[in-house]
Amino acid sequence: MPEHGEEFLQATMPAADLVHNLARRLTTSRSDAEDLVQETYTRAWVAWQDQRRPARVEPWLATICLNLNRDRLGRASTRYEARWDEAFDPPGTVDVEAEVLGRLDHAVVDAALRGLPEEQRIAITLMDLCGFTAAEVAGITGAPRGTVLARVHRGRKRLAESVRKVNRHAP
Repeated sequence: MPEHGEEFLQATMPAADLVHNLARRLTTSRSDAEDLVQETYTRAWVAWQDQRRPARVEPWLATICLNLNRDRLGRASTRYEARWDEAFDPPGTVDVEAEVLGRLDHAVVDAALRGLPEEQRIAITLMDLCGFTAAEVAGITGAPRGTVLARVHRGRKRLAESVRKVNRHAP
């Protein structure tokens, strides 16, 4: 059994950043994203032990992450889920002003991305941020390739317009 663990880690850990980035784009808080990443790897490990191993790990993990998030959203819409978001990080030696200025553009883009319809946000995240091809995104989401390309195109246009609006209103 230990050899399966090493093999699993060698195959899946290079995709950890991809899974984390996807989870951050699908959720609204850092703790939710961390939970989603953990659940993704847990599900992947169970499948790996059952000898259900993919030809390509990245799309497989992205599909698991996306499906788990859909399940989570479905549960949240059918019943009230009380949760405590991480409102404050413990104080540290971080230069808050420099951090905020360094992340300002990222915050604008992230807010604009969150304002997109879910299908467009997922397509853009998978293609532009995770580096998947349109065909791979189609396989992950179950949508036709042409639909994925249309979602990315429309989403990029809406994203650019949202960022432009914010920049026009900035002092």
